[in-house]
Amino acid sequence: MLSVQKAAHAIMMEVLRQFREIPGLREGTADPDSDRCVAISSQNAVQEMILPGLYAVLSPLAVGFLIGPRCLTGMLGGSIASGMMLAITMANAGGAWDNSKKFVEIEGAHGGKRTPVHVACVIGDTVGDPFKDTSGPSLNILIKLMSIISLTMAPLMAGDSDWPVTWYIGLVCIILLIVGTYAVYYFFWKGVDTTVMDKDITTTHRNESAYSSTVSLNARLKQQADEEAPPEEAPAVVTAAPIDGAPTIDATD
Repeated sequence: MLSVQKAAHAIMMEVLRQFREIPGLREGTADPDSDRCVAISSQNAVQEMILPGLYAVLSPLAVGFLIGPRCLTGMLGGSIASGMMLAITMANAGGAWDNSKKFVEIEGAHGGKRTPVHVACVIGDTVGDPFKDTSGPSLNILIKLMSIISLTMAPLMAGDSDWPVTWYIGLVCIILLIVGTYAVYYFFWKGVDTTVMDKDITTTHRNESAYSSTVSLNARLKQQADEEAPPEEAPAVVTAAPIDGAPTIDATD
């Protein structure tokens, strides 16, 4: 969920930057740099997969080699039971939040759009989308990956009792987990504050709203001034009186 928030904040700030710096983008006469947004999304997706991948791969190895295969069996059983219930909960809750917004917007239920109910549904959908699209499905992959790693390494643990002689392999896995956690925090999360993200978005939105209000006010004032301005008088046409005996000139000739 935090990874989704981080990636969404980066994309939002990039979109606002393009609106400020690309001439004609507000008016629809220029094309946005959509490749930059795709690159930000892909980069954040790869970065945020490093730490979950390390835990999914190294956790079964650490438990199995350090404590023993029986402890690994209990770990897998607990992860499958808790992960299944949590994944189903996230899928159902996220789908309910998402469909509630569609129900209000499409069917016009509870007053339709631009009502307090609609605002609440939009906020719920903001949480519901990552619930049902990222966090819930990721638990299924986590369970599969932990089970496959355990089955692959099972022959190396066959016949071992609790606290086997291969305990040092599990200790190395734990050290790798600690080092990987700190590395991900230092390179990708250090200095990232979710409260600062919310303040940045709120401040930027306030500035953009003030800018839009100023532009709209200037346009209205200009239109009002044009309507109140007196109409321009047509230039006076001076017609010379004909002189007796002067030849007549036809303009069509």
